[in-house]
Amino acid sequence: MATLGPGLGYLVVFLLVPLALVLSYTLFHRGRFGGIVYEASTDNFTRVADGLYLGVIWTSVKLAGLTTLLALLLGYPTAYLIARLPRRWRTVALVLVVLPFWTNFLIRTYAWIILLNSEGVINRTLTGIGAIDRPLELLYTPGAVVGGLLYAYLPLMVLPLYSAIERLDPQLREASANLGARPARTFWSVTLPLTLPGVLTGCVFVFVPSLGNFVVPELLGGGRTVMVGNLIRDQFLKARDWPFGSTLALVVIALLVLLLMAQAWATRRLAGGNRA
Repeated sequence: MATLGPGLGYLVVFLLVPLALVLSYTLFHRGRFGGIVYEASTDNFTRVADGLYLGVIWTSVKLAGLTTLLALLLGYPTAYLIARLPRRWRTVALVLVVLPFWTNFLIRTYAWIILLNSEGVINRTLTGIGAIDRPLELLYTPGAVVGGLLYAYLPLMVLPLYSAIERLDPQLREASANLGARPARTFWSVTLPLTLPGVLTGCVFVFVPSLGNFVVPELLGGGRTVMVGNLIRDQFLKARDWPFGSTLALVVIALLVLLLMAQAWATRRLAGGNRA
């Protein structure tokens, strides 16, 4: 038990205490000039139910969901190919996957501005080869936000998928082939079902940070695409409405807790089915 002390103390100080403060602030309201008026009220929860804020939350869920889907479609083939490489090359490939994390996240996001703006590399290349007559509006769009999130969090999809695929017994695929199954049938009937826990883990790893991200929508969305992370930040830092910002944060936390519970339940079901 003594060895658990530092870890538990860290969780209490930096997780449970801030979470308790957030929960408590939801019951109060903003003062006339900012600050917190410590009078119990449920007005913040009524405001969250307003169509404007529900729309922002729904937009955030859609963009985060689309990012997660694209990450899965790109990450699974990538992880599969890495797992099929000779062992001496797998480490090199994995290092290349995580290499972007060695650079500051803000710098990487600014690099996308250089790529996507009207005078950027993409528009200049397309204009130079005659593919377009005038620059495309790539920057400050929902597509730019999804692209930035996908670039930022794709490695978080690849790594758990690689771990699941690499642990898969190759004899199972060989047995499927020996029984006459084509490669596509083997993938859908053997490989994919046995790696679904890795798929679920990767989806959670991508969806959760995408939902709360506010840097990418701010820089690549140009303020036109507002996600819930931007809304929460503005309530705390601009509107100085900490109680309402705490209520929005509580809604996001509740969504993520439900997501994690669903992921844990699905993983247990899959593990039970595989053992059976």
